[in-house]
Amino acid sequence: MPATPLPICATCGMQYAHPRPDCPICEDERQYVPIDGQRWTDLDAVRAGEHTALIREQGEVLGIGCEPRFAIGQRALLLRTEAGNFLWDCVSYLDDEIVGAIDALGGLAGIAISHPHYYTTMVEWARAFDVPVHLHAADEKWIGRPDPSIRLWEGTTEQLAPGLTLINLGVHFAGGTVLHWDRGDGALFSGDIVQVIPDRTHVAFMYSYPNLIPERPSVVRRAARLLEQYRFEALYGAWWDAVIPAGADRIVQRSAERYLRFVADE
Repeated sequence: MPATPLPICATCGMQYAHPRPDCPICEDERQYVPIDGQRWTDLDAVRAGEHTALIREQGEVLGIGCEPRFAIGQRALLLRTEAGNFLWDCVSYLDDEIVGAIDALGGLAGIAISHPHYYTTMVEWARAFDVPVHLHAADEKWIGRPDPSIRLWEGTTEQLAPGLTLINLGVHFAGGTVLHWDRGDGALFSGDIVQVIPDRTHVAFMYSYPNLIPERPSVVRRAARLLEQYRFEALYGAWWDAVIPAGADRIVQRSAERYLRFVADE
C-alpha cells in the first residue's frame, strides 16, 4: 500500500489534503480541541505505532477498526450483499491486513458515511478499493480531502444498491444519514445519528455528544416520521457491540417520544 503522509487530526481522525494549523471538525461546537492543544499525525505514523487491525463479526456484518482505539474510536461495518460488499462509515486506520481481508471477501462495491466525524481517511479507502464514497451534499463543506471518488447525493433518500437505502435524517449534522438494509427482518445502520446507548431499551439523539448539546425537537420529530415507514429489527451503532438485536424500529419511535417529552415546549 503506497504511503500517503497527509495530516490526520489525532482527536477526530480527519485526514486533510494539506498541512494546516487547525481542524475545523474539532473547532466546531459538536467536537472539541483538547485542552493541551491540536495534535497531528499521519497514516504512516499510525501504522508504525502500536495500532493493529481489528476485524471481527458483528452479528450479520463484519466490524473493522483498530486496537487500541484511535481518535473517536468508532468502527466501520462491512455489509455483504448480492450487489457486492459495501462499507458503512469509515475509520482512520487502514493497513494491508484490512485490505487483504476485504479483498478475500470480494472487495468493495462502495462506501457510504453517516456524517463528517467519520470521514477520516475515506479517500485512502476509496483508492485502495477503487470505489466511490457516497456523502450527503449538505455536509460538503466538511470534506477535508476533496477527491473524484467522492459522490455527493441530495434529498431525503438515495438507493445505494438493491435493498440498501440511504436516509438523510438531519440529526447531528445537516447531512446526517442512516442506512436501511431491506433484508430478512431489516436492519438500520446509524453511526451516532441514532445513538445506541447502554440502556438498550432506548436510543439517543444529540447535536453534540461530547459537549452534551441536545438535538432540536423539530429535527427529531422529522427523523422519527421518516423512519416510521421502515421496518428493522436490528440497529447497529458506531461502536463495538453497540447493537440492538431485536425490536429496534419500535425502540427508535419510543425513544423519540420520550426525548420530545423532555425537551419540547409543552
